[in-house]
Amino acid sequence: MFKYVLKRLLYFVPTFIVISLITFMLGQMAPGDPVELKLKGGMGGSANGQSSEKMAGEKAYMELSEKLGKNLPAFYFSITSAAYPDTLYKIPRQNERKNLDRLISMYGNWNNVSDYYKNAKLLEQKLFQFSNTNLDEASYEKLKALRDNNSELFINYDKVKIGESLKTIQAAAIHTTTIKTDSTHTKTIQPFIFALPEVNNLVASYTKMNNEINTSNNYVPAFHWFGLNNQYHRWLFGDVPWFGKNDNPSKVSKGFFRGDFGNSILDNRPVASILIEAVKLTLLINFFEFFFIYIIAIPLGVSLAVKKGTSYDRIVTTLNFMLYSLPAFWIATMCIIFFTNPYYGEALNLFPDHGIGKTGADFGFWEKAVDRAYHLILPMFCMLLGAFAFISRMMRGSMLNVIRQDYIRTAFAKGLEPRKVFWKHAFRNSLIPIITMFASFLPAMISGAVIIEYIFTIPAMGRISYESVVARNFPVLFTILMFAAILTMLGNLLADILYGFVDPRISLTKKA
Repeated sequence: MFKYVLKRLLYFVPTFIVISLITFMLGQMAPGDPVELKLKGGMGGSANGQSSEKMAGEKAYMELSEKLGKNLPAFYFSITSAAYPDTLYKIPRQNERKNLDRLISMYGNWNNVSDYYKNAKLLEQKLFQFSNTNLDEASYEKLKALRDNNSELFINYDKVKIGESLKTIQAAAIHTTTIKTDSTHTKTIQPFIFALPEVNNLVASYTKMNNEINTSNNYVPAFHWFGLNNQYHRWLFGDVPWFGKNDNPSKVSKGFFRGDFGNSILDNRPVASILIEAVKLTLLINFFEFFFIYIIAIPLGVSLAVKKGTSYDRIVTTLNFMLYSLPAFWIATMCIIFFTNPYYGEALNLFPDHGIGKTGADFGFWEKAVDRAYHLILPMFCMLLGAFAFISRMMRGSMLNVIRQDYIRTAFAKGLEPRKVFWKHAFRNSLIPIITMFASFLPAMISGAVIIEYIFTIPAMGRISYESVVARNFPVLFTILMFAAILTMLGNLLADILYGFVDPRISLTKKA
């Protein structure tokens, strides 16, 4: 037994690595820029903003990007084509990085693509040095057109669209304008120039990029090694020393293995604190749910199998089928309508329709416990019905398969009491399907019941998971996914061990 458990635990290591890789890749492919999401769209200023606003936004973006480790390579190494550089990850904004990726694929020459990108950035910086306050309406519109079309260059890779933007930029760079010198006088400048050298350099770099296409580089493989300083390693192991003092305060991540799951995008709270509060409530609900399910459903299933074909069996089996067929959300809706609504009379207004009751330090333990139990009666009832019916039906079917076996008939032929035959010989072997299903309950312990928790506004794991998906709160969502995967592995191991206990014919070790 010990060797088997140790062997399975060793298998967990590569399995966990694969799961972590899949989870990490999902995080990398998830839509949206996590830095922008965390800044809630407040980075960078608007296209019409002043230079100070733009620079402040850029600084905030870069600082948060570095704090989240987004300025690091994604993995220990990368296998790309010779057209790609080993520093593309240093481009901070995700949409710009993706656009450069497409341009590299189209032109196959990173040096020219890089020059084009740098000149577009230089023009952007130059344009934001012009103040909006001393321009007339025509000049303001020209400057706005310059800024808007220059911004389009960072997200467009289509030659036609880039060409149109560059033509607009060239046309708007030189024009006639009037500048207000005071409230009554204006001064006309003919012509007025907006960043003409930068515009010319940008157009020249784009022309060079178009003339020197070398797509053959896309078919030459290239290997880049980045070492341990990458996002995946930082996510799992952190960038803070495991032992000794942290001499670099900028290194703030301890990694998944040390309980640092990052911060929520919504409110910047540590993911660990969010999950601890929700897990406590989910474990409380599931503990009582599983207790009542197994303490009632399993004996009921055995009794149905023993009394197969009787009126009792037909009636209870039909009720179980009906209960299992009812959707949980419909049951919850009906319970709220009829048992929390004074419209049908105060006699039926028995339970609260949302929340978990009293919280905080102002209330005593027993006062909170009683109130919480009162609030959770209806949600737990809705969760219990379907699972109760399913497990009792499964136990009935499993028991029927066992009592038809030859050794059960032999036990009866020996004159053993029916009670002893059913509960000592048949019951243990019929538990194998139930144990298999029990293995799936461990991840359910932290995944929660999404629909029920949402309907009754219970801040447990199901609701947290749903809100994380809707809000694209990936640090919370992927942490839940990782723990669900770990508990799935542990559940399978526990099921294998229980198999050996309930059925001696199942051996966990090979015998000579």
